[in-house]
Amino acid sequence: MTSAAETNTHIGLASMLTPDNSVLLLIDHQPYQFVAVRNMDGQLVLNNSVALAKTAKGFGVPTILTTVLEERGGYLAPQLVDVFPDQKPINRTTINAWEDPRVVEAVASTGRRKLIIAGLFTEICVVFPVIQALGEGYEVFVVTDASGGVSVEAHERAIQRMVQAGAVPITWMAVLAELQRDWAREATVPAVADVLLSHGGVTGIALAWETQLLGTVREAD
Repeated sequence: MTSAAETNTHIGLASMLTPDNSVLLLIDHQPYQFVAVRNMDGQLVLNNSVALAKTAKGFGVPTILTTVLEERGGYLAPQLVDVFPDQKPINRTTINAWEDPRVVEAVASTGRRKLIIAGLFTEICVVFPVIQALGEGYEVFVVTDASGGVSVEAHERAIQRMVQAGAVPITWMAVLAELQRDWAREATVPAVADVLLSHGGVTGIALAWETQLLGTVREAD
């Protein structure tokens, strides 16, 4: 009898993200798109996108940046440029990033099959490459809180469509935790702490309190 693990690639330890099996694709985090985001606050989408980018950098996950008609829609958000100052985004004419051979080649060159995607707008510039990449055998994880649509309806229907196609919805903080997985992996703990303190909201506040408390205890000792 065939087991569930043999028929469902979304379960089991091998289905999870690691720093060695994943690649991040960030799509069209540009001014034109940000001003039209309505499913959540645009500033929050930006915060989450930068947190995701810093997470990838902290764990050494290859990251591909891409924009569409940046001479009209604006250049990549400077907060993301600051994370990867030496990387020039792939500027496309195609609405679907996966129809630009440079994007596909950049992902393929990493040799990784777990593709993490976030972008603007969810219902267009995220859905299209997700569906196409799934069809080409990639396991695709969509970071829903680092993506934005022109309405709640548009964003949610996009997520529903991608899930039906086989994508895995996930949030940036879940990506962070999944890549870390074990606090005994101390090499990446400073990067995790930095991302949470800078972008984690109440989680960052709690971490700051815990760190301060631990420092006080150590001083007492």
